Amino acid sequence: MTRAAIYLRVSKGEQHTDNQRPDVDRIVEKRGLEVGDVYEDSISAAKRRPEFDRMIKDARRGRFDVLVIWALDRFGRSMVGNLQVVLDLDRRGIETVSVQETWLDTGGPGRELLIAIFSWIAEQERARLIERTNAGLDRAKRKGVRLGRPQTRVDVWQAQR
Repeated sequence: MTRAAIYLRVSKGEQHTDNQRPDVDRIVEKRGLEVGDVYEDSISAAKRRPEFDRMIKDARRGRFDVLVIWALDRFGRSMVGNLQVVLDLDRRGIETVSVQETWLDTGGPGRELLIAIFSWIAEQERARLIERTNAGLDRAKRKGVRLGRPQTRVDVWQAQR
C-alpha cells in the first residue's frame, strides 16, 4: 500500500475540518492509500502553521508518498508559496492530490501553470477577505462601536505583590 498523509486547514479556531474530511477520506479509499499521519491546522494561512511545518518536515524525512489535501486555498494563500511547496514535494517524489483540483494529478508542463493560476486565485481571495474585513471595521468605527478588548485598570501596587 502507498503511504499517505492528509493535510487539512481551517482559518479560525472555532471552525473545524469536518466538512473537508469526508471528501478526503473518499479519495484515500478510492486510491487504496494507507494514511499514516493527519495534519490539521486551525489558523490563518498567513500565520505560522505548526501542523503544516510538521508535515513539511515529515515529507523531507520520507514518511509518506502521497499528500491528500482538500483544496489549494486550504493548503496556502500565497501563489508563490503554494507553487514552491507542491513543486518541492514533486521533486521529493511525493504526489499531491487535491479533492477540489482534480487536475493536480496530471503531469506535464501545464500542471505548473495550473498550480500558479489557482494559487493566484487563492491569494486574491485572501486579499478580498482582508478588504471586506477592514471595510466592516471602518463601518463599525464610524457608527461609534468600540473595537478590541475592554480596557482594564491595573493597580501597580497590587500587581507587584
